[in-house]
Amino acid sequence: MYELIEHLKNKHWLWQGSDTPCEPPSHATGFAELDSQLAGGFPAHGVIDIQSACGIGELRLLFPYLQQHHERLTVLINPPGQVHAESLQHAGIHLDNVLILTPPTAKEALWSAEQCARSGACSQVLLWQDKLEVHHARRLQVACETGDCLQFLFRSRQDSLFSLPVTMTLVLSAHPQGVEVSVPKRRGGWPLGAFSVSMAERWQALTLPRPASVVVPFPLRKQG
Repeated sequence: MYELIEHLKNKHWLWQGSDTPCEPPSHATGFAELDSQLAGGFPAHGVIDIQSACGIGELRLLFPYLQQHHERLTVLINPPGQVHAESLQHAGIHLDNVLILTPPTAKEALWSAEQCARSGACSQVLLWQDKLEVHHARRLQVACETGDCLQFLFRSRQDSLFSLPVTMTLVLSAHPQGVEVSVPKRRGGWPLGAFSVSMAERWQALTLPRPASVVVPFPLRKQG
């Protein structure tokens, strides 16, 4: 029996309570609501799968985080539109450490993302690519762990029942105050239902005012 248990442990097929890892390190996102829900913020490294319609604030959600992490390169690969330097600079992102790549094919874009993440020269890599296979996600995950990098993968909403082997999945929807976020998958934590992240404090002009209260106070009865 002892030999069997040791064999299973060596194969990593046996879990022990003493093997429970400590809570992984995280970095603040810059949004209190998001930090609270994610137990501190984004993971230190790995792949975050962001599923969203284009242009609802998905990139703006990352601006405060990118502003804090500029020690190494921030690489944008095949963004869906023209990236304006003025917009990044206004958000407090250091342009000297921003690199934009536009590979002509999806295969080359994936290769570029993997090499950037693995290199150790990048703090984060942002890749816009809708179609991704399981083995692609695994390679990106290993590359991020090797290079201590955080990979943000932007895709449209997926209907597949099978999720990619990534560190975290965020599903975003438009919201009058910013974006609505649900977290169907996150390493080391339970899935999270929908909650809203307000952007009114940072970009008030891009949000709608909160509706006025419809509660009508009941008139008090006069005494005497």
